[in-house]
Amino acid sequence: MPKANVPVLKKDKPRMKTSRKVIAILILLFIVLMGVLFFRSQISKISEIRFTGNAYSTDAELLKQMGIQVGSPFFGTSESTIRERLAGIPSIEKITVDKQFPGLISITIKEYRAVAYSLNKDGSFAAYLANGTEVPVKNGGIAAGKPLLTKWKKNDPNLIKLCSVLGQIPDNLTADISEIIPSPTASYPDRIKMYTSSHFEVITAISLLTEKIEDLNLVIDTQEPGTLTMLEADSYSSFGPVEDNKEPQKETTNQ
Repeated sequence: MPKANVPVLKKDKPRMKTSRKVIAILILLFIVLMGVLFFRSQISKISEIRFTGNAYSTDAELLKQMGIQVGSPFFGTSESTIRERLAGIPSIEKITVDKQFPGLISITIKEYRAVAYSLNKDGSFAAYLANGTEVPVKNGGIAAGKPLLTKWKKNDPNLIKLCSVLGQIPDNLTADISEIIPSPTASYPDRIKMYTSSHFEVITAISLLTEKIEDLNLVIDTQEPGTLTMLEADSYSSFGPVEDNKEPQKETTNQ
C-alpha cells in the first residue's frame, strides 16, 4: 500500500503585536518617569528674571504683577501671558519677553516718556507721562527741559489731552517752556497759559499747540520778551524795556 503523505505542521510564529505593545508601554513609562524627574529638578525652574528699561516701576512691583518668581516652573507661564500681565501697569508702553532655557527670563520694558512734572505739597515731584499717567519721581530723577504743570486738577480731562499732545512734540521744541497752567474760556475750554525760560507769556489752546509750536519758537528766537497769543489769530506785544529803579540824586549846594 502506498504511504500516506503526512502534512508538515507549521511552527507557531511569535506574537509580534503583543511584543510591540509591551515595548510601547515600557517606552511610555520611561518617558513619564523622565518627565517627572525633569519637572522635579532645578533645571526646570526659573533661575533668573532680568528686567531692563524700567524707571517708574521697581523689579519687586513687576514681579508681583507677573505673579511668578525665581523657583517657579520655567514652562508654567508663557511669554504672551507675561506681556498681558505687565500691560496692566499704566506706565508701560511696550514689553518684550525672551525666555532662554534653562531658567532665564529676560524682560525689556519700554515706558511712556515723561513730558512734564508737577510739584507735590510735600515738596516731592511727580512726572506726567505721554499717556497722562502720573508717577512719583524717585531719587530726584527730573529730566531737564520739561515744563512744570501747576493749578491742574487731577480729574481734568484736558490734563490727559495736554500730556498726549506734548508726547507728540519733539523735546527740542518744548525745551524753553517752563510752566503750563489751565486758562479755559467759553470759546476755548482747553485754553492754556505757558511761561518760557526766555520770559515770554504764551496764550494758546491744547488743540492748537501742535501746529503753533514751531511759530512759537520762531518768535522766541527773533523777538524781545513779551505776550504772545496763539489762537485762531496770532498776536504779539513786547513787554518793553525794563528800567532799573534808581533813586533820584540829591541836589548839592556850594556854601
